[in-house]
Amino acid sequence: MPPLVYLDHNATTPIAPSVLEAMRPWLYERFGNPASDHPFGRAARTALDQARAAVAALIGATPDEILFTASATESNNLALLGAAQALKARGRHLITSAVEHPSVVQPLAHLAASGWEVSRLPVDGHGRVDPADLARALRPDTVLVSIMHANNEVGTLQPITELAAPARSQGALFHVDAAQSVGKIPVDVNALGVDLLTLAGHKFQAPKGIGALYRRAGTPLTPILHGAGQEGGLRPGTENLAYAVGLGAAARLAAERLPALSERLRSQRDRLHAQLAAAIPGLGLNGHPEARLPNTLSLAFPRVTGRELLAHTPNLAASIGSACHAGETTISGVLAAMGVEPAQALGTVRLSLGAETTEAELDTVAAALIAAWRGLTAN
Repeated sequence: MPPLVYLDHNATTPIAPSVLEAMRPWLYERFGNPASDHPFGRAARTALDQARAAVAALIGATPDEILFTASATESNNLALLGAAQALKARGRHLITSAVEHPSVVQPLAHLAASGWEVSRLPVDGHGRVDPADLARALRPDTVLVSIMHANNEVGTLQPITELAAPARSQGALFHVDAAQSVGKIPVDVNALGVDLLTLAGHKFQAPKGIGALYRRAGTPLTPILHGAGQEGGLRPGTENLAYAVGLGAAARLAAERLPALSERLRSQRDRLHAQLAAAIPGLGLNGHPEARLPNTLSLAFPRVTGRELLAHTPNLAASIGSACHAGETTISGVLAAMGVEPAQALGTVRLSLGAETTEAELDTVAAALIAAWRGLTAN
């Protein structure tokens, strides 16, 4: 069997060697608690501060605006539940989109069950929110808008600057889940004009189990966990120092290689797309043709399902646009919200490239997918 090719980097990425090396001392020899006032603790505090500064620099923030968390899911929960709780006296109306990640959908569902009203904006056929729809949905009692930066399934980028400006001008906070975009494309919180931004370490070559929340200075937020005073009193618990150091190292690495990495990924992605489209008549593209992540290719293969196509390309690790529950196949909620036809959604495969992806690997994948599709549609 040919070597396995990993094209599922939107699900998770390998830890970069330089990130692992940066973490290694803090996993064993340098074990101090950042809150301890002795040499072990002070060394840990310095390392934590340096990591915080690196994450802040990557997104154009200041170090005091970065809170370390355990994941993007925790960051999203803190942003949504914490902001809603802090602002409940001003209003109980929240706005989001129809294509958000479950870590945004579920906290908002919890708030809806607790008395908040949640408006969900539709998306167009490319998966984008129309700023005019947001403008119409804003009300005097709207306190928070949460719209993702880049979609994890199709890669579509939302016009965050155009969405955030009217929301903030009417007094609503704007939160963006940028778990998929940070580290893949340049992200600047001031250019975007957002109050809260979520990022996830394992999406750009830091380990799983570490994330961060950007909170613009002065943004009201109530903690959702209670304990000691770590992370400005907003995220109690002894910091996961080694993983925070890893996140800082990954942030420095991303800053060094962006935007060159983005351009290389875009070139590789488009070359792979061209190879497949030339050999597979009727191959469809999900997501915006231009405004999308440079590494993401969501393709609809005609006359097959994504599941059976990947079953016939065992050397490829990728994702599909549907899920199987209790023996029944259902299409992705994101593709459904975009109005993608069921047959196209069921035939969808997501190929997401990474920093180590090679041209030779993509040639192998293209040949394997073309051969599998031809074999499945021969009759």
